[in-house]
Amino acid sequence: MSTVLTTRSRWMRIRHHLAEAGEPAFRFRQLVTAWRSSTAESFADVHALPARLRGDLAERFGPRLHPLTPLEVQRDEQVEKVLFGSESGTRIETVVSHYRAGWDSMCISSQAGCGLGCTFCATGAIGLIRNLTADEIVAQVMHPHWTRAGLPRPASVAFMGMGDALANPHVFDALTLLTDPAYAGLSARRITVSTVGFAPNLERLVDEHPQVTVTLSVHSPFPDERARIIPIEERYPLAQNLEILDRQVAVSRRKVYLAYLLIAGVNDGAEHLAALTALVHRRSRPELFHVSVIRYNEAAGAAPEYRAPSSARTDEFVHGLTARGVHATRRRQFGTAIDAACGQLHARYLATHLPGVAPVEFAHLHPFAPAEQTTGYEKPIPVTPTGG
Repeated sequence: MSTVLTTRSRWMRIRHHLAEAGEPAFRFRQLVTAWRSSTAESFADVHALPARLRGDLAERFGPRLHPLTPLEVQRDEQVEKVLFGSESGTRIETVVSHYRAGWDSMCISSQAGCGLGCTFCATGAIGLIRNLTADEIVAQVMHPHWTRAGLPRPASVAFMGMGDALANPHVFDALTLLTDPAYAGLSARRITVSTVGFAPNLERLVDEHPQVTVTLSVHSPFPDERARIIPIEERYPLAQNLEILDRQVAVSRRKVYLAYLLIAGVNDGAEHLAALTALVHRRSRPELFHVSVIRYNEAAGAAPEYRAPSSARTDEFVHGLTARGVHATRRRQFGTAIDAACGQLHARYLATHLPGVAPVEFAHLHPFAPAEQTTGYEKPIPVTPTGG
């Protein structure tokens, strides 16, 4: 087996193994069908496969189809949040929002914890633990926890949970698993990848997965101030990321989203409104840049001086953008009753089940570790319930 294959997704290696073993192609399709649509937990549960093949797969790849186990669940009227545990003991948060219009959306994590030190987020207090594997990322979407109640899988998926998706190179295999018809087969247009601005991997994303929706966190149009909110500004400036998106929209003609987390007395002034307007109007196709304004949601571990603006002030800021010719909306927020902002359920689980391990003990990890280990966090556009 090649080195490339051994480092890639387990599902990709299973497919390769079956082909190398001379199994007919429909055997892998039978396995994927069980993975997509049933409550199968293990290879032994996939009765469409002959017993000898189930045994071979379990011996080679372990007995379980999914590398995650639900540890804790929180629910309110419109939000369900699950804390998954991985086989290595890592804890991962996933949120599903149930909209009254009859559709669901899922917010998934790409990393455990956060190492970027963004001053607005709860996950930053946990610190960087590790990148998730492609299989752990995809298992959040495909886990039978969601289908046991007879519900369809969510209509859309957003990489807006714990971690900055583009800080984790395994996200590219995860996107292939989610969108390739041979695997999960979801529509790429129903997937959103959110980032605070890992420019090299943003460029790779728009090249390799041009139909995926991109959300870029702005949070301030002024570089010095943005660097205080999102420290990676000093490494990959907002301007560099916007240049990549300028090239992308000129070719694809697809809308991109700019997330703007509104914090009272920090980035909600008239000068911010004017500078943000000018930033959008300078784009190659300004009509394809949509600003998603998010009212700051107070979160454990975030900068203590940050406060939420009033609802009226948030609406005023959105109206100010639209009056100046910028496409903008206020992102809908719910789930605050269950602390649906990513990182909060994880932090509470640690405090309850591992009282000797405080979340801040992870925060010493350097925010600019090598790409394979770096992480970040942010939560833009229509899927996330809280906008933390």
